[in-house]
Amino acid sequence: MLTAINDLLLETMGPLGPLFAVAILGIVLVAVTLPTMLKKRADPYAKLRESSRAGSGRATTRGPTKKSLRSSKGTDKLDKFATFLEPKTEEELSSSRLKMTRAGYRGRNAVRTFHAVQFILGIVFLLIGVIYAIVASATGEVSTTVLILSVVVPGAIGYYLPKYWIERRVQARQGEIQNGFPDALDMLLVCVEAGQSLDQGIIRVSRELASGYPALAEEFEIVAQEIKAGKDKSTVLRGFSDRSGVPDVASFVTVMIQSQTFGTSIADALRVYASEMRDKRVMRAEEAANKLPTKMTLGTMMFTVPPLLMILVGPSVYDMLQLFANFSP
Repeated sequence: MLTAINDLLLETMGPLGPLFAVAILGIVLVAVTLPTMLKKRADPYAKLRESSRAGSGRATTRGPTKKSLRSSKGTDKLDKFATFLEPKTEEELSSSRLKMTRAGYRGRNAVRTFHAVQFILGIVFLLIGVIYAIVASATGEVSTTVLILSVVVPGAIGYYLPKYWIERRVQARQGEIQNGFPDALDMLLVCVEAGQSLDQGIIRVSRELASGYPALAEEFEIVAQEIKAGKDKSTVLRGFSDRSGVPDVASFVTVMIQSQTFGTSIADALRVYASEMRDKRVMRAEEAANKLPTKMTLGTMMFTVPPLLMILVGPSVYDMLQLFANFSP
């Protein structure tokens, strides 16, 4: 029986047919048993023992309790998968949340959704690679290295594709914030000099920048709402710096905190810092303009030199070929 199945797999899928069959069987078994393992109820006696140990530990040590990294309220569909869809340590979880926030995904389950998409894309691309390898091995003789690469490479692409998307989103948002920050400082300076407070100026700036720089307007709106909620202004500004990840914003936050601490004029600090930001934007534009000749050199050589050589040297080469063809010893 086993020999017949092995011969059938070798005939239909090639020399790696049994390996492909075992891989597909393993994926199916994992997909079947995973929901059952996740829905498995905990033992009531185990819960009772854990609660009694926790109570005795609090009674003896009276130390600070360990805070859970995730809240399992059952309101999200991915709560049951939180044990392997989220980082295990608090530092990794906070770092992942900060990266998702910088990318513009502020939802409570953003990290969990990101890891779920990463896992699903990795499995889907891996299955596509397996199907391609099966078809390729059935149609013709393909080397083992090519088959392994055709399975592993799509899986790796599917796994790292969400990471690449998040990195691109972070870079795009940081570039937008950096480009619009000098204009925001100019508007904020006008609002402060007109008699408005810093909080009112931030609200007005967030409204004015909504059409041109939506990412920066969203950050200013969050700052305004947190200040309205009663949070400390220094804490709110530091959170703004952490969420944006832009050095210019971090310097602005430092200037505002120092101005508030030492009691100096906010308008004077904004005027000086806004002038510096305008100068820095001009220097960035000049730097980008100075890079253009170097970047255009390769394109110029690729698209200009070959046609020029064909026009100048082509007729001479053609005449030489005709002469050699007609030459007889």
